[in-house]
Amino acid sequence: MLLALALGLLVAQSISAALLYQAAENRREQALVNAAAFRLLGNPQPDRERAERRRGRENGDGNRSRRAERRAWAGASGGGMTQGLPIPLRLQVTGTSPLLAGETRDRSREQALRDILGQQGIAVGDVIVVTRPLSVDPMTRDRSRLRERMARAMGPGTRVMVAAAQMPQRAGWTVARVVEPPPQRGALRTIIGQTLLIFLFLFALQFLLLRRITRPLKLLTGRTERFARTQDPSTPLTPEGPDDIRRLIAAHNRMEAKVGALLDEKNVMLGAIGHDLKTPLAALRVRIESVEDDHERGRMAASIEDITRSLDDILSLARVGRASEPPERAELSSLVASVVEEFEDMGDPVTLAETSRIVHPVHVTWLRRALRNLIANAVRYGGSATVSLVQSGAETVLRVEDSGPGIPEDRIEAMQEPFTRGEASRNRDTGGAGLGLTLARAIAEQHGGRLELSNRSAGGLRADIILPPAPASGA
Repeated sequence: MLLALALGLLVAQSISAALLYQAAENRREQALVNAAAFRLLGNPQPDRERAERRRGRENGDGNRSRRAERRAWAGASGGGMTQGLPIPLRLQVTGTSPLLAGETRDRSREQALRDILGQQGIAVGDVIVVTRPLSVDPMTRDRSRLRERMARAMGPGTRVMVAAAQMPQRAGWTVARVVEPPPQRGALRTIIGQTLLIFLFLFALQFLLLRRITRPLKLLTGRTERFARTQDPSTPLTPEGPDDIRRLIAAHNRMEAKVGALLDEKNVMLGAIGHDLKTPLAALRVRIESVEDDHERGRMAASIEDITRSLDDILSLARVGRASEPPERAELSSLVASVVEEFEDMGDPVTLAETSRIVHPVHVTWLRRALRNLIANAVRYGGSATVSLVQSGAETVLRVEDSGPGIPEDRIEAMQEPFTRGEASRNRDTGGAGLGLTLARAIAEQHGGRLELSNRSAGGLRADIILPPAPASGA
């Protein structure tokens, strides 16, 4: 928002500066043409009058006449040119055109000068207006002291506008010269200073207002992300900021409290269900010992064990994400090696491949459970499993690969849903209850990561638990 405000203000001030500068240049241009027209309407001074005027300047009268003449020019130009007034030079009457070789006539000024003279009721013949440096003009070319005085008064690179007209009461060309004043820089400096002041004032005001709005929103975002990971509403956020933001935070706190209460009720209910179911299952397990048929007794025991494991998976899935303890920094290669060793001890074809020494904050028990589920699925459906731990950019990948038939591409997402499995039976020997991948995905998401399943080009399935970058040690 601050950048958008800065850009809008810059565009607006640029347009304003351009318009004001153009207006100042128009006033300067008008003053030049008015001064030339006023000079053309004057009378050329004979040599005797010029000598008398020079003597008058020596006596001090010339300064008063020059000030009176300057006031007259100011009145002719609208009275606004109190600074940088066009300075006229001596009026000449000559029989030849003042246009020098290679010069280009200024047609717009010629038309403006003709219009001004016409408004005074003077019908002139041809009009010539050109602009040239002082060092080129015949009147000032050989008068170094005059050029130096003009340069000191008007600045370096001073130019003179030469306006010549064929006046009806004079023979030949009446030539007036007006020294161009430098472009006015004061307006630009004023606009730049004004822009800086507006920038500082609006930026400070907008910063304070936006900070009052964005700070509580930032805290609310962090609180929401933390609640998504822990589902712990024990530390509600203090409402602050504008009224609507305070109401939003209060509503969020109430929502967190209700969600937390529902989750607590769910855990209590599932715990009660688990206890109520496991107790009769344990009693049933004792009673089947009296069955004399060993085959039937074994089938009954397997069924009870299958129900017990399915019940454990359901309770684990319900509890995942609400860990009571924060994650601990663990060396993942050791964790992966210990899980692989468990399967090797049971005689399962599980191989430990590439590993890297990676320390990452995790819930060790839950991550071990997820890795076991993926390895068990690979052994059950693919006949073997290859486990590796690699670093992919800033992410950590726990990878389990098999050489089985894989999963059809259109069923990969569905296979991660609860009670979905590739084999129709519920026999744990051929597939179980279909909660292994769901639980592995929930555990990966509990760590801020994700579970990705993909078919290998060489055949088989690849299952990746991808953990996000570990936070800094001081975070």
